[in-house]
Amino acid sequence: MSRRIYQALFIIIIIACSLLFFKEVKSSVSSITHIDKLAHFGVFFILTGFLKRAFKAPIWLYIVILAAYGAGVEYVQGMIPHRQASFADFVADVAGILSYLLISAVWHKRHAKAKQSEQA
Repeated sequence: MSRRIYQALFIIIIIACSLLFFKEVKSSVSSITHIDKLAHFGVFFILTGFLKRAFKAPIWLYIVILAAYGAGVEYVQGMIPHRQASFADFVADVAGILSYLLISAVWHKRHAKAKQSEQA
């Protein structure tokens, strides 16, 4: 896919996630403990992948942009009557960001080594 498509998808995903993060959540008993933390981790893992493909930038900038978005989400949730801010959610956000970047770096390094071995 082209960079423009990733940019459009990133914007669509950010808008969709923002709407979901600020939406009223009905209380329900989940069989999975801390499912919201897992959701935050997964969302930010995916956002990092799309951001990295959409825009060329230093890794630290991806971290700053998405961590600021995560902090902003928690700040706004703290101001909405039917939501509450959670530092643990923010930690899950950052863990998702860093996990994607780490896995991506390891994968690219291994892929480059394999390609180099094929050429030798």
